Amino acid sequence: MPGTPPVSFAGALSHDMADKRIAILREIGAGGSISQAARAVGVSYKAAWQALDTLTNLAGTPLVDRAVGGAGGGGAQLTDAGHQLLAAADAMAEARSAVLARWEGRAGPAAARLSVRTSMRNQWPCTVQRLEPLGQIVRVHLGRAEGEEVAFLSARITLESVELLGLAPGLAVQALCKATAVRVERAGKDMLPAEPGICRLPARAVRVVRGESGDEVSAELDGGIQMVGFAAPDSGLRAGSRVLLVVEDNAVVIALAQG
Repeated sequence: MPGTPPVSFAGALSHDMADKRIAILREIGAGGSISQAARAVGVSYKAAWQALDTLTNLAGTPLVDRAVGGAGGGGAQLTDAGHQLLAAADAMAEARSAVLARWEGRAGPAAARLSVRTSMRNQWPCTVQRLEPLGQIVRVHLGRAEGEEVAFLSARITLESVELLGLAPGLAVQALCKATAVRVERAGKDMLPAEPGICRLPARAVRVVRGESGDEVSAELDGGIQMVGFAAPDSGLRAGSRVLLVVEDNAVVIALAQG
């Protein structure tokens, strides 16, 4: 059909299987029910629908035929594309397991982290420290190491996303943030009081690139973590300047590293 976008299984399979979306699709194929699939995978009905919508958007084609109502209360069955996606997922998992087994102990955890490809320049391995429910939203507090008492960063995501990713204290994840979402300020003597949802990270500028729309600042946090953000034009910052990197939690994305 003219104007129909191409099917993209690569997009639908670009996330780790542990995020439960593929598992939900598999359960629908087995039982013919979205609500049953949600129970089997351990997520809410709403989260299961969100998973289907996301996979459909990524694949660019319907993966499930849904029948609403009726004597049996409605049901769902996989389309041909849905079956093909599961077959591709199985093949990818088998091939990936073989590659990881061959390289186990040689490439280290960095190889798994590199499997997440994104335009976001700020990426850090983190551990979920605790989950703070805020109604339908959850603030995820992240530490740089397991058992760290002070949160390094936080992210604000939906309850359904927490379920689909299987987030829990102690889980290793990746935090991602666009450079344009990081505001760089000169560090002063008077620190602003802590605000929920806003992280102010002390750092040292390593490189500053002047620009009309803002100065791009590469900075190093204590512990060696590198971050990139933007200061106001003609900020006067230079390499060695002490800075604060300001990040709001709604700008932070959480990903599960494959491996």
